Amino acid sequence: MARPLVLYATPTDPAAFDQHYADIHIPLAKKLPSLQNFDISTGPINSPAGPSAFHAIATLTFADMPTLLAALSSPEGKAAAADAQTLMAPGSQLLFFDTKEV
Repeated sequence: MARPLVLYATPTDPAAFDQHYADIHIPLAKKLPSLQNFDISTGPINSPAGPSAFHAIATLTFADMPTLLAALSSPEGKAAAADAQTLMAPGSQLLFFDTKEV
C-alpha cells in the first residue's frame, strides 16, 4: 500500500478551513483515480507531549506507490493538490509512506 499523509497546521480561521475542506476539498480528493480509502482526523489533535500544531490530518490509501503517483499526476490529482495548497498553513506537511502489513 501507499499512503500520503497530509498534516494541516492550524489555520488562521479554523471554521473557514473546515467548511472549505468539507465542501470543496473532500469531493475533489474522492475523485482521485484508484483511491482505496480517504479519512480525515480532526482536532483537537494531541500528542503525549500535549496539544499539537496540527488542525487536521488526512490519510489516503492506494494499492502501491506507482498507483499513488499516477493518481497525483492525473487531472483530478492536480486539481486536488492545487486546492490542498490553498489550505496548507505554514507548518503543514505532506508525507508519502510505502506501507507494508506485518
